[in-house]
Amino acid sequence: MRPVCVIGLGLIGGSVLRAAARAGRTVFGAADDTVDDPRVEPTVAAALARAAAEDALVVLAVPLPAVDEVLRLVAEHAPNCLLTDVVSVKEPVAAAVAKRLPDARYAGGHPMAGKSMSGWAAGEETLFDGAAWVVTTDEDTDPAAWRAAADLALDCGAHVVPTTGSEHDAAVARISHLSHLLAAVLASTGADGGSLALSLAAGSFTDGTRVMGSRPELVLAMCEGNRGPLLAAVDEALGRLGAARGALASTGGLAATIRAGHEGRQALEDLRAADHEDVPIDLTDPEAWEMLRDLGTAGGRVMRLDGDVAIGQLPA
Repeated sequence: MRPVCVIGLGLIGGSVLRAAARAGRTVFGAADDTVDDPRVEPTVAAALARAAAEDALVVLAVPLPAVDEVLRLVAEHAPNCLLTDVVSVKEPVAAAVAKRLPDARYAGGHPMAGKSMSGWAAGEETLFDGAAWVVTTDEDTDPAAWRAAADLALDCGAHVVPTTGSEHDAAVARISHLSHLLAAVLASTGADGGSLALSLAAGSFTDGTRVMGSRPELVLAMCEGNRGPLLAAVDEALGRLGAARGALASTGGLAATIRAGHEGRQALEDLRAADHEDVPIDLTDPEAWEMLRDLGTAGGRVMRLDGDVAIGQLPA
């Protein structure tokens, strides 16, 4: 199995390193913070030099604002290594790779898993078990890098969701970045109610504000880095809130808003509970990228790789 070099060992990067090690991979990495672990090289440059020597898959696991500087080091020390990332937005990372490493063999990645805690100590080897892990299938995605990133995701216990960078960014704006923004509004509105309101806070408030336990700078990097798609999602949410306010003010009723929300939640539960049918996709087929994208768009996933065939599952 190809060695894995993880640059950035916070919650996600540290969990990637641990999960890849659990799968039997040779793993090592580097971090800005002091991490007391024998697999951690003293500097990013040292880790990348080792990656070049061992032909490792390099995984960028730093916040978006740090990506450009890390790519500069990759270009200097490991320009020929296969490259992926686990950053929460994809188009800005792809643009940075194209600028710094135009000849890179790169496939974007994003595991949809996390916790409100941050840092190396919060990482777990089981964090990605059963999780969705996007591996981008843009037209210019390098097939070898895609295969390496998909192999890593599967080894870490996840299933692979193939989609383009732009479709990924639009989707996560709705189900992740908007959630963080609404959680921020909910948490601050609740706190404005004073000690009485907070003393009465139970499951709905606690669940709805959980992600605001994350470090603010990480949330800012994630949300501000996806500005365009997030603006579109915010506009849609404001439209729905405006309609709810109008109905509440005029008739006192919220039936349309509540029923639409219930139906949205039920759609999530139905998708998760659906039976699946296997869909083999020949990765050597000239239309493989398009078939993989269609699989992801339909809510499907790649469960394993069998030689040059990706075994997908599609909701029945």
